[in-house]
Amino acid sequence: MSAFLPGLPLLKASHAQDTATGVVFRPNAFIRITPQGSVTLIMRYAEMGQGIYTGISMLLAEELGVTLDQVSVEAAPADPAYVDSVAGEEETGGSSSTRDSWIPLREAGAAARMMLVSAAAQIWGVPENACQARDGRVFHSASGRSLSYGELAGAATHQPVPAKVSLKPASDFTLIGTSPRRLDTKAKTNGSAKFGIDAQIPGMKIGCIIACPVKGGHLSGYNRAAALAVPGVVDVVTLPDAIAVIGEHMWAAIKGMEAAFPQWEYGPNATTSTADILAQMKKASEQSGVVAVKNGNAQEALKQAHTRIDAVYELPFLAHAPLEPINTTLHIRPDGADVWVGTQVPGRARQEVADATGLRPESIAVHNHLIGGGFGRRLDSNSIGQAARFAKQVPYPVKLIWTREEDITQDQFRPYYYDRISAGLTQDGAISGWHHRTTGSSVTARWYPEGMQNGLDPDAVEGAAQTPYAMPDQLVEFVRDEPDAVTTLWWRGVGPTHNVFVVESMIDELAHQSGQDPLALRKKLAAHQPRALKVLNEVEKESGWGKALPAGHGMGIALHYSFQTWAATVLEVAVEKNGQIRLVQAHTAVDCGPIVFPDGIVAQIQGGLIFGLTMALYNEITLKDGRVEQTNFHNYRMMRLNEAPDIQVHLVSDPDAEIGGIGEVGTVAAAPALANALFAATGKRLRSIPFAKQLGGEKA
Repeated sequence: MSAFLPGLPLLKASHAQDTATGVVFRPNAFIRITPQGSVTLIMRYAEMGQGIYTGISMLLAEELGVTLDQVSVEAAPADPAYVDSVAGEEETGGSSSTRDSWIPLREAGAAARMMLVSAAAQIWGVPENACQARDGRVFHSASGRSLSYGELAGAATHQPVPAKVSLKPASDFTLIGTSPRRLDTKAKTNGSAKFGIDAQIPGMKIGCIIACPVKGGHLSGYNRAAALAVPGVVDVVTLPDAIAVIGEHMWAAIKGMEAAFPQWEYGPNATTSTADILAQMKKASEQSGVVAVKNGNAQEALKQAHTRIDAVYELPFLAHAPLEPINTTLHIRPDGADVWVGTQVPGRARQEVADATGLRPESIAVHNHLIGGGFGRRLDSNSIGQAARFAKQVPYPVKLIWTREEDITQDQFRPYYYDRISAGLTQDGAISGWHHRTTGSSVTARWYPEGMQNGLDPDAVEGAAQTPYAMPDQLVEFVRDEPDAVTTLWWRGVGPTHNVFVVESMIDELAHQSGQDPLALRKKLAAHQPRALKVLNEVEKESGWGKALPAGHGMGIALHYSFQTWAATVLEVAVEKNGQIRLVQAHTAVDCGPIVFPDGIVAQIQGGLIFGLTMALYNEITLKDGRVEQTNFHNYRMMRLNEAPDIQVHLVSDPDAEIGGIGEVGTVAAAPALANALFAATGKRLRSIPFAKQLGGEKA
């Protein structure tokens, strides 16, 4: 569905801004051109390192007829004009940004270009088809005349918005498919880039927040006088389950919090441990769940299988742990509010503030900033609501920051998953029965209840309900089991990051159990998927699959179709005698349909793999006495530069296919490719994450 909305008005605040800056040409919600010739893209997606400011600007610039360096980017306000049609709201997530903009942003640019050309043709009294637009100017080659877009801005305002636009054929692209320098490179290199935590507002104070470390508990006491006695502390404000100490600077707030020494009543989850949650999950997993897929008769086919494997896979709770911790700057006034924050959901953020303050949403302006890592955490705006409940208690602007410890322990975690799976092969190597039952929390039920389908969470089974493989007898179920002691949330790669690990590990187990080459078996089972075969063949060639390896080395393969993108990854590892794991090299072949920004794809696959490999090797969130045990990067560790493998990305595009997402594709492949490589190297099948401690070689 096209989301091109010609002439859709912006918010009144934006009109005022347009008047102040002299903007006169605003053909749709995405473009502003001033008489001075500046071209501004109103960006409906948050830039959090994925390069979306550049990729989306390329779409617009290609059809508008400007160079990329002529485009400046401004974060969109919270407004229905900027709804992502994949997500159904104003949101950056689900690897949907480029997919949802592929047609609408090009149409927006093409419509504006047509209006500018029409204006020039009228001024010159020539046919429109005698004029050409490029590099921010309209040319009439027959007479040698030209006018800049700035010179045409006023006249273009009076042109009708075209009811239908024609887009460039791919053969005429001059920008799409190239790799220009990213628009945010310079600012992020010289330090001028402004993230949410960098917001500076006149008269602003800075606050440090601590909430009850056990979910469901409340604040029972604190030393207000001691906090206020700390130099630089100006106020102490509380909520039922949290406290904020506000100071002239962050150090004063931190020292004031130490002096306040908050006390807690921990509530009903005071004794909960990870073992308690897992025991509850195991019990729940023994019962049948909501059916996601039922083809043929999986149970009967399994009975007839020549090779059969029954297994349990486990994935732990995970934190998001972005480099930029949670922060929100607010100025709450009786008549409205301003919010400076980095968020993936501006509309939800605005509503959180409205709910917390009683203000009308229309009176709340959300000023979205660059985000120092999202990974799904900024898809929830609970921290913004918390900040608003604090900020409404003070008359001045205040920046409220979570410490790193607060950011990890108070995170909303990727669900723990407990998967029972049984799979078989016929004597000739076809799948004979496949039964996959996943048990875990439903993020959809809490975050987007309208997305539930008669008790089924589609995200919880994504990557399990649809696999690349022929499965004539298949049963996929979901058992919802909600832990009381934590809140769960989307995590980079969402359902596929969990399910592809299980599916690809099981395919690998079947291959080894039946004496087949794991890559060859995948080709056989995915023979009906030509794009799957294409990426498998490419990664087989580029990785040297099947070559002789030194002792202790192993190669693992993972194939998946996620976010409308096909990808195959081969990872080579080396395992030392002491169990230490070394990641040698990764090769990923990617078919995401049309390619917009090749360097951006390569960077996202590389970053996604690093993120996913870090998780698979080292990461888990555990609870003891209701509290999260991991508190900072010393015990929720990140992969170091010297641990990263050489990563080669091979683009095998299909320009005629539907365009796919890319931001989470690498993360999805990481755990299964690593698990399968470790088996090849050691003969040990690891069915639970993290891996490093199971082999005895985890570094501190």
